[in-house]
Amino acid sequence: MSEGTLDVEQAELALVEHYGRLVRLAHCVLADTPRKAHALTREALPRRCTSTAALPRPQTRPETRQQPEGAQDEDPAYVWLRLRVLRAALARPGDGAEARAAYALRHLESMADPDIRRLLRAAHVRDPDAALAQARTGPADRPPPDSPGSPGSPDSPEMPCVLCGTREPHPLEVVRRRRRRRVVGTAVLAALVCGGMLGVPGDTWGPDAAARPPLVRGTDGERALDPDALVRVPPGTWRRASRVDFAAWPARGSLTRDESLLRRALVTWARPRADVRVSAAPGTPEGPPPGPPQLLYAGRLEGAAVVLLYDGLRVARYAEPLDPDDGSAAAKDGVSLELSRTAGAQTAASGALTVTRKEGEVRYLTAPWIRRAAEVDLLDPADVAGRELSRGEDGVTGPVPLPVTQPHHCESWPGLALTGSPGAASAAQLYTDLGELTPARLTDGTAREPATGAAARERLARTACHLPAVLDQGVKTVNSWQFARQRLPDGDGEAAWVCTRAGTWRGTGARVMTQFQPPAPPGRPGAVTSRAEDSRACGPRERDVLTGLLWKSTRGHWYVLAAADESVTRLRARGKGLADGPAEVTGNTLAVRAERGASARLSATR
Repeated sequence: MSEGTLDVEQAELALVEHYGRLVRLAHCVLADTPRKAHALTREALPRRCTSTAALPRPQTRPETRQQPEGAQDEDPAYVWLRLRVLRAALARPGDGAEARAAYALRHLESMADPDIRRLLRAAHVRDPDAALAQARTGPADRPPPDSPGSPGSPDSPEMPCVLCGTREPHPLEVVRRRRRRRVVGTAVLAALVCGGMLGVPGDTWGPDAAARPPLVRGTDGERALDPDALVRVPPGTWRRASRVDFAAWPARGSLTRDESLLRRALVTWARPRADVRVSAAPGTPEGPPPGPPQLLYAGRLEGAAVVLLYDGLRVARYAEPLDPDDGSAAAKDGVSLELSRTAGAQTAASGALTVTRKEGEVRYLTAPWIRRAAEVDLLDPADVAGRELSRGEDGVTGPVPLPVTQPHHCESWPGLALTGSPGAASAAQLYTDLGELTPARLTDGTAREPATGAAARERLARTACHLPAVLDQGVKTVNSWQFARQRLPDGDGEAAWVCTRAGTWRGTGARVMTQFQPPAPPGRPGAVTSRAEDSRACGPRERDVLTGLLWKSTRGHWYVLAAADESVTRLRARGKGLADGPAEVTGNTLAVRAERGASARLSATR
């Protein structure tokens, strides 16, 4: 192993020598079955040479503790494997994992607090001091290590008894299998190359040649991996295009000519590696593009290289860290591919794409026809103009806060206001981030106009805090429609009855809710009276609505309230707790005195 470089063979030898220590560490952090600790340790082996220059090497050692063999001058290969095991174990969900990691490093690895802090930071633990503080009292689910020399203690050659009973392959056998696979893989690759069957675009050799999957020459699938075949729309095309949508976006960003990056993005879309984090909005196909996609963006943002591609049906977002070892959020995220369906997108739905979403903030890439972008608070109907967002020459906005989706913490809800140029979405449009690559468009009324009018903003301000119910559902638009107004008993003013429909890009799986919105300060959520999923209700084809609730007036009286759409001519209420028994009224709203805890069955006549 050359200085600063870790060979695969050297890592394999270190795994065999220190297998027990690594498995013990993984098991203590995971607090799970021994089988998972073994599997995680085996997966820590590298697939190719890697650098060890930035490894967090121990600098101090507690003199009063017995140390593992070799602790004074630890093998860089073991240090690298330990970091890999620690990162992988901490990446798995589990309460108290960071404290267990600090506890294990102190008692099993005999590390001093400064070294533990340095190693935890390298393993992407955000608050090493908090982990150390909790570890000092001992995690509740991790008993202290046995005395020196007993099974499970740092210097014991044996494995803890809880790990010994598992039927796992010996580390030597693991290494032998890996080496056999490498030999077989090399032989197969040589046969393919000699037979002329390894078809790739451009040159056969290069720094990323190993990432290219085998294809048959001359096919659309082959051309889809060729950066030179990417569709690049000239700037200004949208001004003369008959269809103004994503297909009219030019290629923007500082890396649009980085052939190596673009090839990695294309290959990942076609055939992602096992270590690539792939996600797709519900109903979005995950297969490769049918031919060369269109390049929308390639640039550097938030410590990552980001590429946006469009194949007419979907938008793909590829991201890779600029420095995989710098400990940044981008490095922790690794390589990712996100897919989102955009079939049938028109001008208003093509106003922006999410280009990064990190650390509670989101940045958008705006359409080339957008002349103004602003952040607004959807809970404040008076916030019309908002705060204008800065945009670079590539069309990327400044950061916009992500909504806080925790219950009872809805104090603001950031929205995106976009104003287009004459001839292309010149009217202002409202959007918000619901976890997709495309921000959801916010509309109002049966005509689904932009939710920018005064009455629409009032309804939206009472609705926004209910939007966490439709996060990550592939939502395209959220439309609110007032289907009734009702004068409340006991002089409590007038209430609005609103139906909200979150429609999806795939056309199915829409989520619907009805709300009762009595007089209240702006931003106070309305009361949800009913919900439906995968329903046509409140849509363009189905506007029949009937709903109700038990309500208490400011005078302390209880009422059963109900409302229906305007086509209803009579309403009836039957059930337990109605003060005067069954009730029937003319019109599409009803208010009946009731007891606390009353339940009623509603029906209507059209």
